[in-house]
Amino acid sequence: MDTLNVIFTFLAGILLRLAIPVAITLVFIWLLRRLDERWQAEAKDETELVQVRNPGCWKVNQCTEEMRAKCSAYAHPEIPCWQYFREQNHGSLQERCLGCKVFKEAPVPIFV
Repeated sequence: MDTLNVIFTFLAGILLRLAIPVAITLVFIWLLRRLDERWQAEAKDETELVQVRNPGCWKVNQCTEEMRAKCSAYAHPEIPCWQYFREQNHGSLQERCLGCKVFKEAPVPIFV
């Protein structure tokens, strides 16, 4: 009987020292992965929202093909036109951008 108590105590000690911390760690990893997946989905949704909400000034302002051909920002559809002009003018916006509906409704950019 004494040997059975020693074995049981030994196994209980292993359970307390190894199995429980490992189980807690695995649960923590699982929760962090779910959180990461949620954040990635939110970032993807935000990116899609920005793309939908930023159709380009030339569409909203109904620019003609001739006006688009002269516009240097039209060649860079991956970024908003006012951002292109800011990069070209060392951070200053063009006066016409301030009154543009697309610029006013654009979400605030997040810099990483």
